[in-house]
Amino acid sequence: MSDLPEHLYRPHVRPFQPVGVEKDKQVGVGLRDPMNLTGRMMVVPPQALGLIQSLQGEHSLEQIAEAVKAPIDQLRQLVANLDESGMLWGPTFERLEREAMDKARAAGALPATGSKLAGETRDAAEARISALLADAEDAELGSGVLGIVAPHLDLDRGGANYAAAYKVVCGAGAPDRVVVLGTNHFGLGDGVVATRLGQDSPLGMVASDAALADTLERALGDRLFKDEADFLGEHSVQFHIPWIAHTLPGVPVFAALVPDPMRAMISDDGARASFQEFRVALRDAIKSMRGRTLVVASADLSHVGPAFGDPGPVGAQVRRQIEEIDRGLLAEFASGDMEAFIQAIRGGGNATRWCSVGNMAAALFATGGTPELIQYSQSPESLDPQGTALITSAAMAIMAD
Repeated sequence: MSDLPEHLYRPHVRPFQPVGVEKDKQVGVGLRDPMNLTGRMMVVPPQALGLIQSLQGEHSLEQIAEAVKAPIDQLRQLVANLDESGMLWGPTFERLEREAMDKARAAGALPATGSKLAGETRDAAEARISALLADAEDAELGSGVLGIVAPHLDLDRGGANYAAAYKVVCGAGAPDRVVVLGTNHFGLGDGVVATRLGQDSPLGMVASDAALADTLERALGDRLFKDEADFLGEHSVQFHIPWIAHTLPGVPVFAALVPDPMRAMISDDGARASFQEFRVALRDAIKSMRGRTLVVASADLSHVGPAFGDPGPVGAQVRRQIEEIDRGLLAEFASGDMEAFIQAIRGGGNATRWCSVGNMAAALFATGGTPELIQYSQSPESLDPQGTALITSAAMAIMAD
């Protein structure tokens, strides 16, 4: 096996999402690449999934073949296919990532990925968003809106909360810029990751706010943009782009992915911007910029059920318990005290897996406003009758005092 490069000889699979697929009555498992580097999805037999997930760069192909009692030639071909699909860490992945970012920079915008959730075409997206907004009640908060909290869920599960939050935006008048703070679900960066690129969508390209990017770079340096490729596969910002394009046409967007402030960075060497640095820099930048800035915290709340590692299905009692926990934590957030909010999550060990503590806390600190809960919801039972996965979300407005 010495003829193989190291990344094939000791293969280390990248994070992926397994999805069930069926073709010609044959069941398989698709390996969905969150970054979608090739535009294709590799499909493997279900029995190969465990083996692929075990490829962590620790063992040679001979050792793996011996452990699983698999023919070395078949294992070698599997690893070659994974590499061709960009699913292994190594030079092939690096080349594909570089090519994708070069294409995005040439276009001046990240490709439309998650933004297509609202609709594949402009007409479809406009119609879906318009219908959801028409069904949403007006919270009648008026002006003074500094920010909103809204989900990064699909519209079947989170559409009502998107609409409730953006209805507030519609009633507040157009800001000069929007800051969208997302969550880094699959990327490499363990600090804050920002982009200078615009965001493409079915409603057209939304430009980046270059002035705010320049201001933050002066404060934090180019380390804020080091892991920009993480945006290629990140949905938490992209899901909001059609809503912004629809409700605030022509308003530029600055996007950043904010880490969990309760997790220490892998290396505290200053090579990446920390949560603590970013929240201060963002607050100061907003204060220094002309006009008005709207901050969007793209936030889902609890993640509960067997899909997330819990032992039993989600039933009515669990739903009631989760709502009680969620509302207690939302009340801490609504107090306007960022540190108290983080401590409340930390004190409970984040047992229900709130995934967006970082961007909610950063939005609260940067705006200095007071959050108001508009509505709370849980993913509908009708979409998951087996109780496999419960995800909760809220629509909130952060108001000037």
